[in-house]
Amino acid sequence: QSESLVVCDVAEDLVEKLRKFRFRKETNNAAIIMKIDKDKQLVVLDEEHEVLLYPTKIIDSLVSLTSEKTFIVYSYKYQHEDGRVSYPLCFIFSSPVGCKPEQQMMYAGSKNKLVQTAELTKV
Repeated sequence: QSESLVVCDVAEDLVEKLRKFRFRKETNNAAIIMKIDKDKQLVVLDEEHEVLLYPTKIIDSLVSLTSEKTFIVYSYKYQHEDGRVSYPLCFIFSSPVGCKPEQQMMYAGSKNKLVQTAELTKV
């Protein structure tokens, strides 16, 4: 049942931003940071960043930029053993200690909708 729960929808301009981010041509590591607008009950764009770190360092760096629960979509350069290069999108869900229960519910109930909307496979 929890997978079908939708507390907040995804803002239309964010849906378009995520689509463009998915098919971007740039080869740098980058991230889109999103948050919930509690009044509108929408997941909205918070910030965009060029990121010069590897995936193992990204969580601490991006999470330190935010003070509340956050959704992050991260694109990075991945070199395969056979020499191929790909740019996977990863979804990161940040939940700092001490968040209010109301806020935790809003983010937890909106996560699956955002993952589906952005067509993400690595969560």
